[in-house]
Amino acid sequence: MTELHGFVLLEERFIGEYNTRARLWEHRQSGAQLLSLENDDENKVFGIAFRTPPPDSSGVPHILEHSVLCGSRKYPVKEPFVELMKGSLNTFLNAMTYPDKTLYPVASTNLKDFYNLIDVYLDAVFHPLISPFTLYQEGWHYELEDPQGEMTFKGVVFNEMKGAYSSPDSVLAEESQHAVFPDTIYRYDSGGEPEAILSLTYEKFRSFYETYYHPSNALIYFYGDDDPEQRLKYMNEALQEYTRREIPVEIPLQPRFSSPQKKEVFYDSGDDPNAKAQITLNWLLVESGNIEEILALHILDHALIGTPASPLRKALIDSGLGEDLTGAGFQTGYRQTMYSVGLKGVAEQNTEQVERLILETLTEIAENGFDPETLRASLNTVEFSLRENNTGSYPRGLVMMLNAVENWVYGHNPIDALAFEAPLNAIKQRFQAGERFFENLIRQHFLENPHRVSLVLRPDPQLGQQRAAAEQQRLHQARAQMTPQQIEEIVQITRELKRRQETPDSPDALATIPMLTRADLEPKIKTIPSEEIQLAESKILYHDLFTNGILYLDLGFDLHTLPQEWLPYLPIFSRALLETGTRDLTFVQLLQQIGQRTGGIYPTTLFSMSRHTRQPAAWLFLRGKAMTDQAADLLAILKEVLTSARLHDRERIRQMVLENKASMESGIVHAGHRVVNTRLKARFNEADWAAEQTSGVSQLFFLRDLLGKIDTDWESVHQTLESIRSALIQRSVAVCNITLDSANWQKIRPFVEDFLSNLPQGQTSRHPWATGKLPDLEGLSMPLQVNFVGKGGNLYELGYAFHGSALVIVPYLRGSYLWEKVRVQGGAYGGFAVFDQQSGNFNFLSYRDPNLDQTLQAFEKTADYLRKLELSESELTKAIIGAIGEVDAYQLPDAKGYTALVRHLLGITDEDRQRIREQILNTSQQDFRQFGDVLEGLSQRGAIVALAAPQVFESSKLAGHFSMLKIL
Repeated sequence: MTELHGFVLLEERFIGEYNTRARLWEHRQSGAQLLSLENDDENKVFGIAFRTPPPDSSGVPHILEHSVLCGSRKYPVKEPFVELMKGSLNTFLNAMTYPDKTLYPVASTNLKDFYNLIDVYLDAVFHPLISPFTLYQEGWHYELEDPQGEMTFKGVVFNEMKGAYSSPDSVLAEESQHAVFPDTIYRYDSGGEPEAILSLTYEKFRSFYETYYHPSNALIYFYGDDDPEQRLKYMNEALQEYTRREIPVEIPLQPRFSSPQKKEVFYDSGDDPNAKAQITLNWLLVESGNIEEILALHILDHALIGTPASPLRKALIDSGLGEDLTGAGFQTGYRQTMYSVGLKGVAEQNTEQVERLILETLTEIAENGFDPETLRASLNTVEFSLRENNTGSYPRGLVMMLNAVENWVYGHNPIDALAFEAPLNAIKQRFQAGERFFENLIRQHFLENPHRVSLVLRPDPQLGQQRAAAEQQRLHQARAQMTPQQIEEIVQITRELKRRQETPDSPDALATIPMLTRADLEPKIKTIPSEEIQLAESKILYHDLFTNGILYLDLGFDLHTLPQEWLPYLPIFSRALLETGTRDLTFVQLLQQIGQRTGGIYPTTLFSMSRHTRQPAAWLFLRGKAMTDQAADLLAILKEVLTSARLHDRERIRQMVLENKASMESGIVHAGHRVVNTRLKARFNEADWAAEQTSGVSQLFFLRDLLGKIDTDWESVHQTLESIRSALIQRSVAVCNITLDSANWQKIRPFVEDFLSNLPQGQTSRHPWATGKLPDLEGLSMPLQVNFVGKGGNLYELGYAFHGSALVIVPYLRGSYLWEKVRVQGGAYGGFAVFDQQSGNFNFLSYRDPNLDQTLQAFEKTADYLRKLELSESELTKAIIGAIGEVDAYQLPDAKGYTALVRHLLGITDEDRQRIREQILNTSQQDFRQFGDVLEGLSQRGAIVALAAPQVFESSKLAGHFSMLKIL
């Protein structure tokens, strides 16, 4: 038996799929398990997970996730997490609460920084300073500043979850889980139901921590190119004071229903007379741990609903019974998996028809079989994704951790969850042998499975008022039962909490946080290889990067060939290119070919001003990827969709408009700060105005109008789409961005050049766009329990000349003043400042905020804060380190290639980037004060946009001054 630094080796295995050696260890003394993944990835990841089964819906696991990061034995500052956020080179820093587990992951490419992050996180989870005041701030408390004043409920998680329960989609997802698991811990909301959060006492809070935050219940994870022995040595020292303990974390299996069940729940629809229902069918599936079966169910999920051509999704959309799909499909992350699918935007009398349609469609597929081309496409799509291992902005090691923990937390082998080759090959062999494998899965897990719940979410126009009244009644009852002494105690708690929040950390406490020095920072920028290849009438940008044989191709067209009245059609046009079929292919056949022959094609847009040219850039891109030997297939598909997409297919276009509308409506609550940000920016320049036309509130209203126009004046809609194609798809306004290694590029270059030379060409002209004027004070109203508040303006118009120090100051504001004033003291889930150096736009934003006037007041005082700020040398260094961390954000090859493309289009040179970096590294306190002078002009002249319930605007000090726009 191998033993090293107090750890006993349980298993060692090489995972060829990821060129990674995996070792699973157990700490002999404490019982902690440790998964060590060793490879050459410089983006190192550490994580520690605890099984945290919720005892009720008070949100105690979620509140603890926030709270342990609020100071610890070794790091006695108010927010070590924020200090790390401000002053490290982290590539990931967060914590996440799941239905039965809590994770604390960090990542960095800098080894010293990596272990600094680990040290703070370990002390946070094992030695947190969780006092009653931590619960008051992060969970909930009675807020009462004066015995005669109005008492309210306040707390960060309390307001976060009020925001979550304002979203019909979130309510449906949570209630689906509860309905499928009515007899286990999954009947509770681990994040917390707002009403139940108010029942959480400090005793229960502390007890939960003492029970579950122990090494015997810990799953520790390392990934990357750091020394694997040092990992064990370090963790052995950290675990020395602990001995094994039995911890009750066994999650019982949900007993299976003998017959299907039905359930109804409600959402706040406000005064919308057209509010509709949602319905999902939900099944309990297999227990976690069977890797092959779970992979097969992922593939089945893609085959059923993964693309618009998937048969179950297509049947639901084609039925016209609803507006868009709902339900999360196949869901892991529980001891037993589940499946959820349905429709949103359903007339209440049609919900049973939707249920019948789902069951009839599944029956038809099980009896008559899938189209084999659909299954081939789904198998290829899932396999491409597994092999590419493209995790976007997330570190690869983090996604591997999440996959491992999903198996590990239930007592299964975490390494099994990472090795996909054997189970994938077994599934492919069964399919290639002609076995009706996927049809049998449908029969077994859906048609012959009585553990099914039909869940209908119905609109209730009174629910919001009832919730607000119930909250007030609860406050009145609580206050009525309090003695004068108890009221005075609440006043004192409120004042003491405020005093703690407003008292800055001492220099000695801040000095405990481990930090890099400026000497640890690379003085030179990171560059991306780029070559510009000018063809006769178009242009190629090429980036010589190792991509493991995958071609990344971005094909762009300059949108200024379009008049401004066509811009709102762009999201529908770009979807129609890929989802209506072509001259020779139905849309089902087209999507099958994309799935079989490529790694995917999707549209995206770029709208940005250029600081260098002072001109707007506006581009539509089709971003595709394929194995190099399938490059010709990718190009052939692109040519076909660009030149012969069926833009005349009225019913498909109508379905896409409905789906886009429903998606935008349901996404507002989840990303209200983005809605506000997009709307604010639209006031200040042409590029951001165009972005709002295609992705903001204006787009939502356009889609609603377009639905009617499709029914009453289809010919004009069709003609506009055809005109967009004729004006836009031209080689003289095209750019092709290629990311690939040089050897493979030489093989495919002739195909790419031939493709570009055969694009259409005709008369082109550049259209200027006249932006419309929006009000300086705008209220966007819809049924909400929380608010999203924004204030902003253009700093360049206020006389500011860009300096790299802004990239230090703005993140510092997010992690200091705005964090303290908007989140900690205000109770919002988030407070931000965002600055676009290309346009000069600077916006303050809040997220899931209980306040409006108070938040605006905090925004307005930012300038004064900066002008009076006294920064120690260590605090200034910390801010500079954090800025470099953001500037040097880790990227995978496709993201590097796209970043280089954007820089080219905006005229950003490496010389300019190096100058900015030097300005960042030499930022001074004087720069902060000068930036404060600039923001003072914003306090006086900034525009305001807020998204909130109507009554919030009515009770604001600015009531009567808002230009109101009802969103929902």
